[in-house]
Amino acid sequence: MISKNRIRFINALSQKKQRIENNRFIIEGEKMVHEAIQWIPEFIESIYSTPDFELPITNHHVLIEEISPKELKEISSLTTPNKALAICKIPENKNIDSPLIICLDGIQDPGNMGTILRLADWFGIKDVVCSKNTVDCYNPKVLQATMGAIFRVNVHYIDLNEFLTQTELPIFGALLDGENLFENNYKRRGIIVLGNEGNGISEDIKKHVQHAITIPRFGEAESLNVATAGAIILGAFYR
Repeated sequence: MISKNRIRFINALSQKKQRIENNRFIIEGEKMVHEAIQWIPEFIESIYSTPDFELPITNHHVLIEEISPKELKEISSLTTPNKALAICKIPENKNIDSPLIICLDGIQDPGNMGTILRLADWFGIKDVVCSKNTVDCYNPKVLQATMGAIFRVNVHYIDLNEFLTQTELPIFGALLDGENLFENNYKRRGIIVLGNEGNGISEDIKKHVQHAITIPRFGEAESLNVATAGAIILGAFYR
């Protein structure tokens, strides 16, 4: 049986402040917990699961506490909890050394953030750098949207002005008045800056952009979702 104090602690981790103070985050669902066991077993502190949760075949030893479906619902942020929940330690940041980096300036929507991390994972991009006002990558909604990519992509919250000033990589920015994305051949080297959903790239960051790029419009849509735009841009870089 899970204690009331433990329930309160787990529920508190839905708040960013508590995640930072405790250096812990929560993942939920059978698939996500399986992914964590496979990719970051050393960071798993504990797993709570219902009797029907099946542990994947693995060499890693993980501690699992069996609880009832009712207890799982008490600690879950999901409308329909799915078999398991794990508490993980937040990994320490690694060095940023990828040849191609995604840079997020003020992304606010958890779904967009999660999808962009999933895109990075798909294209083999190891580092995503974020402004400090970008949504927390350990937000439960972000985690669900990553579909496990959070375990394979390094996310860094840093001073973007300082980072972009010091980098030797070429800096590309998704802007409305840039060069046609489809008329150029790009090397898989550089920093791709994606801006806020409503306001685009901020003026402070825009001044660092060396190569403005745009996705040409052929229809009448007013704009593109930032995650969709990111997918198209990455496709062009890997063409």
